[in-house]
Amino acid sequence: MASKASSDTPVTGSPTRIPALPALGTTWYERGVRYWLRRIATAALWLSVLAFLCYIEFRLYVGVPRTDLPPTVRRVWDVVQAIMCCAALVWGWVKQRRELRKGLLDPPTPQQARAARRGQSTRAPGLARAAVLPALIVAPVLPAILAYAVSWSVAWLTVREYPSEVGARQALEHSRGL
Repeated sequence: MASKASSDTPVTGSPTRIPALPALGTTWYERGVRYWLRRIATAALWLSVLAFLCYIEFRLYVGVPRTDLPPTVRRVWDVVQAIMCCAALVWGWVKQRRELRKGLLDPPTPQQARAARRGQSTRAPGLARAAVLPALIVAPVLPAILAYAVSWSVAWLTVREYPSEVGARQALEHSRGL
């Protein structure tokens, strides 16, 4: 094996190159310090954005619409919100783990991983703009939606190996004839 994973460095005994993956580059091959720094930076950024969104939602939740409710109705509303958030936490975790398991059974090749990443990045701005009006409509259930997003993200960030890494490793082994 090469001492440094690089798309320009061939693997010893083979003319194939280590494919670069979206967000991981070629660090996935050796899984060294740079790999874990990228994973930690991704997790820190992603979770800080979610924490900010949860803070904003919390400030909105304790704000105007809830204060107009009578105390009994407010208590019932809070219990319903808590139940919805707990259900969304479990649902998000289970859904993401199932998607990851499915991805590990049929991992994408490096080209498929790059194409999927490109497709997500071109859709994101339009989806963000299109989500503004529905977000106002679903404001009462936004805590549950954010709970789902948090658990989905934590499940995604805490996997040992991403499906794209498995697919790249299989493609590399296949290209070397192993």
